[in-house]
Amino acid sequence: MSLDALRSALPAYAKDTKLNLGSVIGTSTLPKQRLWGTVLAVAIACRNEQVLRELESEAREHLSEEALNAAKAAASIMAMNNIYYRSKHLIGDAEYDNLPARLRMQVIGNPGVDKVDFELWSLAVSAITGCGVCLESHEKTLRKSDLPRETIHEALRVAAVVHAAAVTLDAERVLSGV
Repeated sequence: MSLDALRSALPAYAKDTKLNLGSVIGTSTLPKQRLWGTVLAVAIACRNEQVLRELESEAREHLSEEALNAAKAAASIMAMNNIYYRSKHLIGDAEYDNLPARLRMQVIGNPGVDKVDFELWSLAVSAITGCGVCLESHEKTLRKSDLPRETIHEALRVAAVVHAAAVTLDAERVLSGV
């Protein structure tokens, strides 16, 4: 199970996605932990069993147990935060900003890995779920940590191609009646 297996599972019409998976992940300039933490966190956020199975298998080869758990934690906490903060924003009533979240988010303060890595993974998950508030917040935090825009851009590219693979495989599963 691996990135190659995932690429092989994509249908012919998704040739661009297949090629992008290979090039974006295979030639990424991100350090291994940042790359594979991003891959795993967004694979979880994409909610496609095949994508998650294949990419988690390969992520295990590149990440420590702590980093694996932190990437999973980023996906989990952002699944909650993206819904909460996006909803408050979309309601459009500033009074909601005065109400405390009262949601546990301690993992953000102590993720078990470098906080910049965790922030990058959180940003990538927020791209998948479309929470503009979280995207802006994590991007600002990363930029204050002197992370270059090119690195943030790279994580967004990873999120985009993993998501494209998940959408394609979901469509194939539904259309084939499986």
